Amino acid sequence: MRTTMSLDDRLVKELMAVTGAKSRTEAIHRAIAEPIRRKKLEELKALSGKIRITDNWQALEAAELKAQAARERRARGRR
Repeated sequence: MRTTMSLDDRLVKELMAVTGAKSRTEAIHRAIAEPIRRKKLEELKALSGKIRITDNWQALEAAELKAQAARERRARGRR
């Protein structure tokens, strides 16, 4: 989306230096994305201790390995 804004050139140059962005657009995108990323991390941290995963990861892993081996056998022409 195109948007016209008046931005302080010094701030944009400093933002580009801090973020390592090669263009003004990239710097602005990074500056916008960062607070969104932080907010999502905060929301994930807030879930800590509130979600219980009861799946047996070892059984799930064994089933996945078995399915993977079967796919590899089929790919090689053996059943």
